[in-house]
Amino acid sequence: MQENGGIEVTRSRQVYINMKDPRFLKYFYKFHTIEMIKGNELEGSSPPDIFVGRAGYPNVYIGPLVPPQFGDTSLLATPEQWVGKSIEDIVAFRSMLVRGMFKAKVTDTSGRIQEMLQELAIADKFTYAGLELKSRPEATMSFDEDSQPFGPSVRIKDMEIGNTKANRELERLFFDTDATAKTAMLELYDRGIAVSKIQKALSAGTLGLGKNRKFVPTRWSITATDDTISKTKLEEIKEYPSIDNIRAYYLSALDNRWIVLMFPGTWSYELIEAWYPNTTWNLNRNDIAIYSSHEFFNGRSTYAEIGGCYYAARLATSELLEKLHAQARVVILREVHSGYVLPVGVWNVREHVRLALRQMPRFFGSVSEALSFVDSVMDIRSPAWVANSTVLRYVLYQKPLAIQQQ
Repeated sequence: MQENGGIEVTRSRQVYINMKDPRFLKYFYKFHTIEMIKGNELEGSSPPDIFVGRAGYPNVYIGPLVPPQFGDTSLLATPEQWVGKSIEDIVAFRSMLVRGMFKAKVTDTSGRIQEMLQELAIADKFTYAGLELKSRPEATMSFDEDSQPFGPSVRIKDMEIGNTKANRELERLFFDTDATAKTAMLELYDRGIAVSKIQKALSAGTLGLGKNRKFVPTRWSITATDDTISKTKLEEIKEYPSIDNIRAYYLSALDNRWIVLMFPGTWSYELIEAWYPNTTWNLNRNDIAIYSSHEFFNGRSTYAEIGGCYYAARLATSELLEKLHAQARVVILREVHSGYVLPVGVWNVREHVRLALRQMPRFFGSVSEALSFVDSVMDIRSPAWVANSTVLRYVLYQKPLAIQQQ
């Protein structure tokens, strides 16, 4: 750790989930869900949704996410529709999803339960799911920086589904065993399939060359989808002319403040997150923890230190630049304040950066004017952001920097 601008900087993110402020919220919802489950069976309408774990890879737990309720549960698995919802609302409806756990090797996609999970992953809407449980669900709730939270987990003996109707585009790529996973993801995205649906299809092993198909841990499939789509967009964006002005987009949501700064020049990108005390990834310290990752024109050769959020925000940014037919130097600043008590997944980053970029931008005549705007809406002053930013320092000082990642 080191001191920069009076703020302590942490180079590698650690998970600081404890039972302080989040405890009451988590326990209130999870026990409510368990009380709705009677005996050793669970029936309900899966949104549809599945979860593939990563512990013990390549032998992992796979299974459906099923609430103990019937009807249209699609909202529970569609993060694109969660913008405007409170953290309490999101945790409340996600905690209704019980995770069924079945141990399997990721390359085994032909078993009875495996095939039903694939059917769920490409389903067009909520569908009946019945689970035979090995025991009563554990009184836990899962939170992760990348994937959406869900409620109690339980090992299952068997499952059944009914009344499934496949999404036409997902079904087409499921049967196209000659298309690579990259080709399939890009085709689905171009045809308007939600990113969250593409991620689930990839996780369930329904995309890619037939011989290569396997279950992909949910966390990995989320990042892979954001990374693949944005990286492909950037190949074309890097051929576009630069924007000709300095601009900023601002948004406040879920007690997060976002500023997307864009400067003229060739493509470069950085995401900087500042986590205040008593927030999810900074519960055990009294100072602000700052994390950042960046890339220049040649991109990255290593996984971003900041995690999946980096690729989610890059996808949202590449979507706007594609529409503008322009490239830029992009720096995203994120302040995470104390109201953000629980992680809800990287969809929060993707969808709120998307929303920020739909706002009317503010234009500036100089870098100093843009930084003055930062000072007017963010609690952290611009010198601290600059001290912890590689791309901002490059924009300000134009010093020769190696553009290849370490």
